[in-house]
Amino acid sequence: MLPRPLALLGALLLATATAVAIRMLPAGAVSPSRPPAARPPATPAPLPAQAGEPPAAFVGFVGFVDLARQPGFDLPAESRRTGVRRYALGHLVAGGDGCTPRWSGQAGPRRSPMAGRLARLRAMGGDAAPVLGGPGGRELAAACTRPGGLSAAYRRVVGAFDAAELAFEVRDSADRGAVLRRARAIQAVQRERRLRVSFTLPLRHDGLTPGDVAMLRATRQAGAEVATVNLLAPIEPGTTRGARLGRVADAVRAAGEQIARAQGLAEPGEAWRRIALTPVLAGRDDLSELDARKLAAYAAHHGLAWLSLRGVTPEPDVSRILWRTSPYR
Repeated sequence: MLPRPLALLGALLLATATAVAIRMLPAGAVSPSRPPAARPPATPAPLPAQAGEPPAAFVGFVGFVDLARQPGFDLPAESRRTGVRRYALGHLVAGGDGCTPRWSGQAGPRRSPMAGRLARLRAMGGDAAPVLGGPGGRELAAACTRPGGLSAAYRRVVGAFDAAELAFEVRDSADRGAVLRRARAIQAVQRERRLRVSFTLPLRHDGLTPGDVAMLRATRQAGAEVATVNLLAPIEPGTTRGARLGRVADAVRAAGEQIARAQGLAEPGEAWRRIALTPVLAGRDDLSELDARKLAAYAAHHGLAWLSLRGVTPEPDVSRILWRTSPYR
């Protein structure tokens, strides 16, 4: 038997290690069988940070899959190739009577082979969230006005994928009826089961639009819990002079203050963990390897929810830098 002082010291070290491991888990992770988080690779100094904001754990990179363009996308094979374990699957929109979820107006989720591929991804320790709304059709909240129809549609999506998270690409913030219908339907499902929800919103140079801020506030007041706001951030062309990523950082900071107020947070700094950042590329060369390292360092420094990409696929070496921010590597 160990002497009492050594036993106490060992217990203290074990408790500290356990707390650190829990903090490093990705949002929504519940399986203890998933591999532990890995330390991100060495990176240059992060983008400008808010004064006094301490470094925090970054959960990793989330790959986006446009199933309208890539209906045969093989999640397990891509995950093995890249090391990325988390994905967002877009886009589910309204079809039929307005209350039927369909992939960009095509086959409904129950007939999609993606459900089987998702099961194999989960067996590897990964996961994916369906994305509702976006281009290619109307979001269900805007089209489904039948009482109870919208919550039933959300339940159908959750059930089809056994989803722990739903992502919404919101484009109807000016439609108060749609905003309230969506909030009440989300609340109804969240009362029945644990369900994380994220909203994807466009980022401007000064943060979010006033309409999107009002939508976030109305959603919270209606009782729905939005865990993450994913910011779509257009990246200026690589030929643009000046601190392109610095301007993105300024816009994210402004959005964080807006999100904190809309979500009723006591301190603006509490919003960082509720923010995900998704740069949108117009050209293949708009993101360099150095830019990718800076983005990864920025996300890790602030403890953002995740980092992703949209638009044109960057050079392979740039993609590999971002993939390596995944905690499963």
